[in-house]
Amino acid sequence: MKRLLSLILLVFIFVALTFTSSALAGDAAAGKAVFSANCNACHLGGKNVVNAAKTLQKDDLDKYGINTLEKVVYQVTNGKAAMPAFKGRLTDKQIEDVATYVLAQAEKGW
Repeated sequence: MKRLLSLILLVFIFVALTFTSSALAGDAAAGKAVFSANCNACHLGGKNVVNAAKTLQKDDLDKYGINTLEKVVYQVTNGKAAMPAFKGRLTDKQIEDVATYVLAQAEKGW
């Protein structure tokens, strides 16, 4: 009985890990192109030319609570303060890709 339960548990874990999407669901390579065309003017190298305290560096993303794919997607889609909203200017896929790229670059330290 223990073997059967162990086997069922292993199968469950395998299925759960296999079919769970990663935290970075978009395409970072495509996101780099979107970033270069739309974000570089203000965020070159993960900086922020408008508000130097709010960069795209991991520490700042953590500090301001914009450190998940969903939160970066929301920020890019809706904008905030001096940052314009990209809803309607970029597709949902492009926004997800650029958010994936931003988070990946933040992890690498830009």
